[in-house]
Amino acid sequence: MADPRTYRPKTGDIPTEPGVYRFRDRDGRVIYVGKAKNLRSRLSNYFQDLRLLHPRTRTMVTTAASVEWTIVRTEVEALQLEYAWIKEFDPRFNVKYRDDKSYPYLAVTMSDAVPRAQVMRGRKRPGTRYFGPFTHAWAIRDTLDQLMRVFPMRTCSNGVYRRAEASGRPCLLGYIDKCSAPCVGKVSKAEHREIAQDFCDFMAGDSARFTREIERRMKAAAADLDFEQAARLRDDLGALEKVLQKSAVVFDDATDADVFGVAEDDLEAAVQVFHVRGGRIRGQRGWVTDKGSDAGVNTADLVEAMLLEVYGDLQGRDDVPREVLVPSLPPDVETVSSWLRERRGSNVDVRVPQRGDKRELAATVAKNAEHALARHKVSRASDLTARSQALEELQENLGLPEAPLRIECFDISHVQGTNVVGSMVVFEDGLPRKSEYRRFIVNGIEGEDGTLRNDDVAAMHEVLTRRFARLAKESADLAPATSGEIPADAATAGPSLRDENGRIKRFAYRPQLLVVDGGRPQVDAAARALADVGFDDIPVVGLAKRLEEVWLVDDDYPVILPRTSEALYLLQRVRDEAHRFAITFHRERRSKSMTTSALDGIAGLGPAKQKALLAHFGSLKRIRAADADALCEVKGIGPTLAETIVRSLGQEQSEPAVNVMTGEIVE
Repeated sequence: MADPRTYRPKTGDIPTEPGVYRFRDRDGRVIYVGKAKNLRSRLSNYFQDLRLLHPRTRTMVTTAASVEWTIVRTEVEALQLEYAWIKEFDPRFNVKYRDDKSYPYLAVTMSDAVPRAQVMRGRKRPGTRYFGPFTHAWAIRDTLDQLMRVFPMRTCSNGVYRRAEASGRPCLLGYIDKCSAPCVGKVSKAEHREIAQDFCDFMAGDSARFTREIERRMKAAAADLDFEQAARLRDDLGALEKVLQKSAVVFDDATDADVFGVAEDDLEAAVQVFHVRGGRIRGQRGWVTDKGSDAGVNTADLVEAMLLEVYGDLQGRDDVPREVLVPSLPPDVETVSSWLRERRGSNVDVRVPQRGDKRELAATVAKNAEHALARHKVSRASDLTARSQALEELQENLGLPEAPLRIECFDISHVQGTNVVGSMVVFEDGLPRKSEYRRFIVNGIEGEDGTLRNDDVAAMHEVLTRRFARLAKESADLAPATSGEIPADAATAGPSLRDENGRIKRFAYRPQLLVVDGGRPQVDAAARALADVGFDDIPVVGLAKRLEEVWLVDDDYPVILPRTSEALYLLQRVRDEAHRFAITFHRERRSKSMTTSALDGIAGLGPAKQKALLAHFGSLKRIRAADADALCEVKGIGPTLAETIVRSLGQEQSEPAVNVMTGEIVE
């Protein structure tokens, strides 16, 4: 636990301009990002008497080891930079909303030459119109099935479209008039784009125009005694009305608004948002966040973080509505409104509804948030308790100086010493951090007799040496900066935080506990590897599979954890995940090696010439037996290439082959 006085900057050194500040821990990792109108006033609040601080703020400042800041010109720039850094560094002490699912959207790829309607999830792409989100993907497909009667636009994949275009025959949807079949020229690409635009207008809320037009045409067809056409239009009108009935009407006018509701307790908060377009509820989303790590967060802070999360990656009138209705105004509502105005391109009204239908809808959204929080607590209560208990038990039973919030586990996988690979998995706060998993191809360590050793112990030593040598290098690059103003060109993360390709470095964080799959030999190898690179202070344990014993460095007897222990269960999860990750990589390598031909590695011998050789000689054995003159008889094989083939295959044949399944030497 650090004393904030050891890294407190001088008050006179802190500027009074608006800016963004970052707290770092002793390893240089960003743990909190905040913004301020006046940096001096805000940062001074963190360095008052610890007894006067909120418990969560006190935890943050005692975990930190340094603070730095960046001056910006306006408060809107500070908001934008804060959002960018939270996304980039994922600070532990900031509010992080966890979306309870990846919500599907109905997307229309208007940037394509022939737009396509489809279900999409994940990050939004430029040039694509999105509608939703929907709760289920089947709801989108049901909506599309209804609307394709009226707006027969393309829904097929690019491969299906190209095959239909090449064959001159449309797919089934083209035959049953649920696609206008631009692939075979039933309509031109320009006409199809008009259909797609009408579809987007209808989904965006301009529904009355289409229903009135279809009703007018239906009556005209009936007046002309064209009853078949009138019946088709009647069915089209019914399809539109069926889709509209699924969207609840909440306002009589064409209101475009996002209505937010928040339910919270001392530790967690749930957020719900209803997307209202054209007076109808077009979609709903929900998040849950842990408040226990954040520095004194209140409802207003939650709302600000929530708006950054929802609108941070969105741009344009379709994504940012005219009204944003919230349960509590953000601390600096003018700055947030200006930021939203820039993203929409016109005015955005952020307010708390006071009366009427909008207040009633806000109450409904808040009730949904309360139910979501209750469901979340029921589903995760045991999980949260178990993880906390597991970390505490590990600290107590293994004699660790602190709870192991970051655990790294390593495993080795091979078959009879071939295709040896290693895996590294990372668990933070008892949960897997898959973005920081790593895979290693083991090269082997030269023994005293000059041969390469690829046994488990040697492989473990090599993998750990490589991992922690990298840690030593990057830890030097990530040494915490001294407190003070950062140059303006560092606003998008300091250069020491990035590798040569511009990616954020991930190896620069040291674990509080290192786990290896194995017993005493693997633990000793891990300890030697750490000592060789100067990290012998990192605790190392091994989990042996036979009796699930926990081996410590220099201990003659293992630690036996109770079978019902949450600590043992966590270690087993970490070990099994490392084993799964290693086995998966090993199988990939082994499959690749088994499907590689001896001809693949010969320079100048491409797939076409390989095929010609095999067609001429019939087998690889006959190619090996042929001399250079015989090889030159094959079209495309010249004297130089023939000599290269003879030399390469002769060298390979001189080396003994190994059966990877049995380890036997094949004569």
